[in-house]
Amino acid sequence: MSAKIISGTETAKAIREELKIEVAELTEKHGVVPGLVTILVGEYPASQSYVTAKNKTAHALGIHSEQVTLDADTPEEELLALVDKYNKDDKINGILVQLPLPKHIDEAKVLYAIDPKKDVDGFHPVNIGKMVLGEECFLPCTPHGILELLMRSGVETSGAEVVIVGRSNIVGKPMANLMLQKRDAGNATITLCHTRTKDIDFHLKRADIIIAAVGVANMISADQVKEGVVVIDVGVNRVGKAANGKAILAGDVDFDSVKEKAAAITPVPGGVGPMTITMLMKNTVQAARQANGL
Repeated sequence: MSAKIISGTETAKAIREELKIEVAELTEKHGVVPGLVTILVGEYPASQSYVTAKNKTAHALGIHSEQVTLDADTPEEELLALVDKYNKDDKINGILVQLPLPKHIDEAKVLYAIDPKKDVDGFHPVNIGKMVLGEECFLPCTPHGILELLMRSGVETSGAEVVIVGRSNIVGKPMANLMLQKRDAGNATITLCHTRTKDIDFHLKRADIIIAAVGVANMISADQVKEGVVVIDVGVNRVGKAANGKAILAGDVDFDSVKEKAAAITPVPGGVGPMTITMLMKNTVQAARQANGL
């Protein structure tokens, strides 16, 4: 029997409808319009499409959105000055600097320059520290989106054996931390695997839930997982080009084979991806509430 498909597209749509109502209420009752600025340096095609999607989503929800595009050779000092400007701008509640940045710019320095109260990506050390302590903060968008997918799909995480493949600061590490906390979609037993894990099959076969975020197309196959596993596939890998020129995408999990053994699985595309932008919007609305004491 094939797995239940956990649709990030449908879940994101439901959350956006909730946010649309919340933004309308903030605007009408309190005169508060959440504001987001996205800053893009250079002309990476993928980054341009991400930023365009973020702005389009913000406008659809009633969030004030600004986009600043800088030349690839923009000095680091100019970018830092722009961040400082928006730190002081009361119309802006969220600042997002699209990564990656050109090599001459220190990404850490730029991210650290963002006011933690406007760090809607959840990458500032202050927010990461609060996340580790279980305090209220802006959660990193992709892990936050995965939590929502698990909760809204009715996946039981309490006491579950969860194997996370990938140890990035953006997904793997925060995901592990969030799922071991005493919270909704938490209370799990976590195993974090990576490129130096000696026997990854041993861990995968024990998993009740697998979260794959390693960036290797079809790395995890059906013979590595047990019957009834829940699979969240974060990977988005370009594996070819269709006749119409559109990229053919694959996840980190061999979807076609694994779905025959899994209880539930996310597709690629249409799984985790739509959730990331949606949680960015959720964080922006949260930032607006906090800035106005609501």
